[in-house]
Amino acid sequence: MLDQKLLNILVCPVCKGDLRYDKAAAELLCFADAMAFPIRDDVPVMLSTEARKISAEERDKYR
Repeated sequence: MLDQKLLNILVCPVCKGDLRYDKAAAELLCFADAMAFPIRDDVPVMLSTEARKISAEERDKYR
């Protein structure tokens, strides 16, 4: 589980926008760029090359 202080300061490395924490999937989601950044061993991997694309359907489920 990520520390709340860390979650408060993290932003998307691409657009600098807000991220949403998906604890179940262990990902940080950026809806503006439709990217999900993985969290491995409690460390966010904030590299666009490691992120996966989020589908429109997946984005809609969070709204």
